[in-house]
Amino acid sequence: MPAFQSPGPAGSPMTKTERFLAACRRQPVDYTPVWLMRQAGRYMVEYRALREHYTILDLIKSPELAMAVTLQPIDAFDLDAAIIFADILPPLEGMGLSLEFVKGEGPLIHNPLRTPADVAALQVRPPEETLHFTLDAIKLTRQALEGRQIPLIGFSGAPFTLAAYAVEGGGSKNHVRVKSLMMSDPATWHSLMEKLSVVVGHYLLAQARAGAQVLQLFDSWVGQLSPADYRSHVLPHSRHALEIAREAGVPIIHFGTDTAGILPLMREAGGDVIGVDWRIDLDTAWRMVGPGVAVQGNLDPIALFAPWPQLRQRAQQVLDAAHTVGWPGHIFNLGHGILPQTPVDNVRRLVDFVHEYTANPKDEVA
Repeated sequence: MPAFQSPGPAGSPMTKTERFLAACRRQPVDYTPVWLMRQAGRYMVEYRALREHYTILDLIKSPELAMAVTLQPIDAFDLDAAIIFADILPPLEGMGLSLEFVKGEGPLIHNPLRTPADVAALQVRPPEETLHFTLDAIKLTRQALEGRQIPLIGFSGAPFTLAAYAVEGGGSKNHVRVKSLMMSDPATWHSLMEKLSVVVGHYLLAQARAGAQVLQLFDSWVGQLSPADYRSHVLPHSRHALEIAREAGVPIIHFGTDTAGILPLMREAGGDVIGVDWRIDLDTAWRMVGPGVAVQGNLDPIALFAPWPQLRQRAQQVLDAAHTVGWPGHIFNLGHGILPQTPVDNVRRLVDFVHEYTANPKDEVA
């Protein structure tokens, strides 16, 4: 499987920053870049040690601690990008909602949106006021990474996913409340989504201005929608958020889960890179969105629990699928985040394998 070769000056290897940004822009690279969603987290002993002393919000809201967590997987593995340690929900706090992470239950909104008046009361404030801690963490982390030539990714939850948490009050299996609002009260729905699109867009823009070299929009729950509902009730607002963020001039990754039925619509909404989960073959997904965008994905996170020969085979299938399409612009990743009990050695071997297999396609990679 030949790589899309593009050495640096005078034949030197590309830096990680050059490689990652080139892949985002569908330019040739010397080997496939790799990062992993939730690459900083509970599967790492270093992270668990910090969590013995700090809550998740403590870590997020202390720029120094957020930087330290961001760097933990960069120190441990040969990853091609770092992603700032944060969470998708703090933007809701700045809008007036009360957020708590409850052990064993996940995020909880104490004052969820229940009426049109609740939506009307939501505030739209500058991210420099409400999310300064993450912007400061980006500035610190960018400085720490500069000498290592590793790019930094900033991110935000997408308008629909934030709406889902705000209306449901937390995670949800069927999203009855949020979908009912969308279907029964379009005026209130679009008012909510417009506010969220402004908050999300300016938050992403501020992250880029603070130093993030790539941005990712997470639409974790959007796969709950039909294509028609996405087109009418979500696409315009995701597009608005992405148009605001695009003012920064950095590549944007647009990611969702369970989105096989709406991938072309997500491309229509915007993004330089479309994230793909494991519920669709990568080559099929890429052909659906076309050659005008790069793709990211799409190994099932559970594969990291398999013995190495089986994990290696599955990773190779993803890389081969990307190659069969014949277009530059693949970023290897999972179809969602690393799970808490994931074996650390499998993470290390996976990252190394992606590099070795795509840089030396004729060699047998153990």
